[in-house]
Amino acid sequence: MPDAPHELHVLVLAAGGSSRFGSPKQLVRFNGRPLLHAAVTRAVEAAGHAVTVVLGANAAELAPLLRHSPASIAINRQWPEGLASSIRAGVTQLPGTADAVLIMLADQPLVTSEDLRRLISTARRNPTSVVAALYDGTVGVPAVFPRQCFRELGELRGDQGARALLHRFGADLVRLPMPDAAVDIDTPEDLLRLDQ
Repeated sequence: MPDAPHELHVLVLAAGGSSRFGSPKQLVRFNGRPLLHAAVTRAVEAAGHAVTVVLGANAAELAPLLRHSPASIAINRQWPEGLASSIRAGVTQLPGTADAVLIMLADQPLVTSEDLRRLISTARRNPTSVVAALYDGTVGVPAVFPRQCFRELGELRGDQGARALLHRFGADLVRLPMPDAAVDIDTPEDLLRLDQ
């Protein structure tokens, strides 16, 4: 398949201030590991060294978690603006050879490396389409965007993230069922429900 993406890069978004959680949720342990460490490990298992972690709030505390990871770090100084600023910060760090980008969050602990591999594999079979997780009747991240979307990703604003962009693609959107992507940790109560 000569026109399939030959270089996919992963952006792990982890720059938020965790205001609803009350402390840096990226450090919270789930199944014995900090959320950030587990998310980056899954990204590396799925995509090798082509992983960038976008940090912002609490970057000095979080960066040491990645010391032994092949992932690179991008710092988002505009993190208070919301998710869009992290996407912009990550997209500017993509190598010029990247044909597609997989955007994922650090706080979706049930998304597995196998889920990410299914997304990547589906994107390779549909190189001009956006491939997004389908859960709770909607589409969202993790999602793979081909190169022709990079400019639009770089123009996102506010706290809406990539979801607003996903809804623009309609017929060009491939939906991949991923019910576990519905689980994210925003509050201590979310974590307690998972631990039960």
